[in-house]
Amino acid sequence: FDFIIALLFIIALSPMFIIIAIWLNFANKGAGVFFCQNRPGKDGKIFKVIKFKSMTDECDKNGKLLPDAQRITKVGRFIRNTSLDELPQLINVLKGDMALVGPRPLDIDYLQFYSAYHSRRHEVRPGITGWAQVNGRNNTKFSEKFEYDVWYVDHITMWLDIRIIYLTIMNVLKRSDIGTGSSNMKNVDDLHFLDRCLGNLREWGSEYHSCTYFPKSRKNNITNLFHGAFYYGNGRMAIADIFNQCGYKRLWLPEYFC
Repeated sequence: FDFIIALLFIIALSPMFIIIAIWLNFANKGAGVFFCQNRPGKDGKIFKVIKFKSMTDECDKNGKLLPDAQRITKVGRFIRNTSLDELPQLINVLKGDMALVGPRPLDIDYLQFYSAYHSRRHEVRPGITGWAQVNGRNNTKFSEKFEYDVWYVDHITMWLDIRIIYLTIMNVLKRSDIGTGSSNMKNVDDLHFLDRCLGNLREWGSEYHSCTYFPKSRKNNITNLFHGAFYYGNGRMAIADIFNQCGYKRLWLPEYFC
């Protein structure tokens, strides 16, 4: 069913594919038309998800990519808001990496946070759309998305898939629950949820360098135990690091911070 529907969609939408590709070729300033990224599929097998590229590859004077908000083009914002950037994933469906309906494939960096319960979302193929997407789309917290995904795994039927496809089409036409930022974690609740999954509570101000649980701290009493997680010897060091990395000119904090 997935293969036949995806093939029919690709044939029917091929003129749109060509128009969008030409449009993006000019708008993306030589950055290309397609965006490919490793994502976990069924049973955690890694595959490359294909999307239309909505941003340029512009860098600052130091060679680092500019923030997403500065690189996204008008065309890119349009195809995101209308979900047209997801159309190339029909190719992933033809290849068998994805299904039309299933849990959305998340960034592989999130795998380290999954408990056995949350990993159940990989018992089925990831989908272009899913139960979580028709119940809030980009405005749903991670904790709720995982609950929706596991619920889908336990209740998957053909009729449920048809219902999800119908609701997806209605949401796209109504432009409901559209996110404007990147696909990464959106808010503090998401960060706290992922931390709880990992079983680790990140804390500023604790004397980590004096705890035998943590390895001997490296330079400036900062130890990198997990990808993207940093531990500081004191709160002032943490605040200073954030201040410097984000380039704030002024930072307001409650006085009890330090």
